[in-house]
Amino acid sequence: MSKSWAWARVGLLALLWGSTFLWIELALHALTPVQVTLSRCVLGAVTLLVACLASGRRLPGNRRTWGHVLVAAFFCNALPFAMFSLGQQTVDSGIAGVLNATTPLWSLLIGLAVGTERGLQPARLGGLLLGFAGVVLIFAPWQATTAGGWGVLALLVATASYAAGFAYMGRFLVGRGIPTISLSAAQLIAASALTALTLPAGGLEPIEIGPKTLIAVVVLGVVATGATFHLTYRNIAAEGATNTATVSYLLPVVSVALGVVVLDEQFALRTAVGMLVVLVGVALARRHHPASSTPAPAAAPAGDPTRGLSRQEQDVRQ
Repeated sequence: MSKSWAWARVGLLALLWGSTFLWIELALHALTPVQVTLSRCVLGAVTLLVACLASGRRLPGNRRTWGHVLVAAFFCNALPFAMFSLGQQTVDSGIAGVLNATTPLWSLLIGLAVGTERGLQPARLGGLLLGFAGVVLIFAPWQATTAGGWGVLALLVATASYAAGFAYMGRFLVGRGIPTISLSAAQLIAASALTALTLPAGGLEPIEIGPKTLIAVVVLGVVATGATFHLTYRNIAAEGATNTATVSYLLPVVSVALGVVVLDEQFALRTAVGMLVVLVGVALARRHHPASSTPAPAAAPAGDPTRGLSRQEQDVRQ
């Protein structure tokens, strides 16, 4: 693969993931947060189930695996999807994308809490503090006119949940001999069931959806949830794939750019500086990251994740 094609692929992946927050914002014009969450889970599940069956794969068959899938679906799909939909009612889509990039910071905090991160280097500790300082700078809680409120808290819960979910997936689901397409399809099916339980909390309201919102919902579910979630699963299975960090760093840039251009969102100087501080903090926090660390949910493999594997191993990772 040529270097130019590799960079083109990085850009495409960043665009796909970075646009997620735009589609959520557009879907919220006609749907409630619960309806947005359920629709993206269901459409994503259908997309991956069709892909799974078309490739000759089957869903996991034992209860133990489904138990792990249910836990992962809650932390990596149902909860963060709902929190992003709730948070974006008061927070711009571009800012939501910036906060999504803080997931590695939460992963580091979780690692410190459970003891998997030891001997934390000063640079990584500084990155952790710097990253969250950037978040504070963006929202400037000392200003009475600052928008966001509870929406900011919802987005932070979402990113922390992503970190916990991906850590759980990496420990209990990946590398168990089950094809990733089967796992990702099963997880979104489980997330759909979990989200359906929340329908009484705003999910039963009448829907008046136009063509623009319908397109946003379909793209959000099929592409930004189904296809990209499978790629994310493969990224965990292919830990250490090249250019992963590059993709995750481009995501907030894409989300902010789309928010400004498409949704006419405001982009203040303080936001720009805060975003830069967050990304620098994330870069420092990821420095000398252990091979077992969990990637950000927005990252995807830019290289071939099956390179160097046997044919049997390659088959499992599909």
